[in-house]
Amino acid sequence: MNLLIAITLPQIGAILGLVVILILLFIVGSFLSVWLKAFSSGAPVSMWNLIAMRYLRKLPYSVIVDARIMAVKAGLPITVNEFETHFMAGGDILQTISGLINAQKAGIPLDWDQGCAIDLATKGTEKSIIQAVRTSINPMVIDCPNPNMGKSTIDGVAKDGIQVKARARVTVRSNLEHYVGSAQEETIIARVGEGIVTTIGSAESYKWVLENPDSISRNVLNRGLDTGTAFEILSIDIADVDVGENVGAQLQVAQAEANKNMAQAQAEIRRAAAVALEQEMQAKVQEMQAKVVEAQAQVPLAMAEAFRKGNLGVMDYMRLKNIESDTDMRQSIAKPEDSRDPQ
Repeated sequence: MNLLIAITLPQIGAILGLVVILILLFIVGSFLSVWLKAFSSGAPVSMWNLIAMRYLRKLPYSVIVDARIMAVKAGLPITVNEFETHFMAGGDILQTISGLINAQKAGIPLDWDQGCAIDLATKGTEKSIIQAVRTSINPMVIDCPNPNMGKSTIDGVAKDGIQVKARARVTVRSNLEHYVGSAQEETIIARVGEGIVTTIGSAESYKWVLENPDSISRNVLNRGLDTGTAFEILSIDIADVDVGENVGAQLQVAQAEANKNMAQAQAEIRRAAAVALEQEMQAKVQEMQAKVVEAQAQVPLAMAEAFRKGNLGVMDYMRLKNIESDTDMRQSIAKPEDSRDPQ
C-alpha cells in the first residue's frame, strides 16, 4: 500500500506539471501570433501585457496591437497605455488613429489628445474624426436652406414690398482646433439664412437684389458667421435668385379690408344708436300724447264742475261751442283739396 502511494504521488505531480505546462503553452500560443505580428512590425508588445489586456483588463488586445502597429508605421509616438485609455473611455481607437494618419499625410497638425476628443465628441452621431479630417482636407458644400427640411428657398422682402427668393451654397472647411464643443452645420445654415434675409430687407428695391446677387454673398461673408462653429467658411455663393409675391400690396389690401370692416362696425354702432334714440323719442311722443289725452279728458270734468259751481253758464257754453265750430270750419277750408273728407 505504501509502495502504491509512493509510486502514485510522483505520477500525480508529473501529470499536474504537464497540465500546467500545457495551459501555459496554450495561453502563450493563443497570443503568439499577435505578439509575432507586433514584433515583426517594429511595434513590440510584451507577452505579459497581452495577457493582462486579455484576462485582467478585458480589452481587445488584437485591435490595440493593430492600432499600435498603424501608429508606429506612421511615425506617431502613441503608447499602448494611451490606446487602452481611449478604448476604456468609449472611443474607437482604429478610427482615431486613422484620422490622425490622414491629418499627418495632409500636413494638418493634430495630436493624439485632440483626436481622442474629436472621436468622443462625434460618438453616437453621423460624424466621425475621419469625416472631420477629410472635410478639413476637402472642403464641404452646404446647401442653404437644407432641402431635407422641406424648404427650397430663403425668402426676404425688400423695402418696396416685393418678395425675393434666394438659394445659397456655402463652402466650409473643418476647423479641427475648435471642433469639439462648437456648433455644426445647422448653425451655419441658420446664420447664412439670417444674413440673406437681412441683406434683402435692407435693399431699397428688389431690382437691386436681382442686379447684384454677389452683394448678398459679400455682406453675409463679412458678418463672421463661422464664429463659434466647427467650420471655417471659405465662400458663400448665391445659386439662384427669383422674384416672389408682392407682399407689400397684399399687406395694403389686408389693411384696407381691415379698415373697411372697422368702419362698417363703427357705422353699425352709430346706426344702432340712432335706432335706439329714435325708439326712445317715439316712446316720449307716446308719453306726451298720453298726457295730452289725459289733459283733454280733464276739460269736460272741469266744465261740469264749473256748471255745478255756477262759474259757467249755458250761454257761455254755447258760445264756446260756436267758437269750436268756427275753428273747425276754418281748418277745413285751410286744408288742400285732396285732403278734405268726401261728403
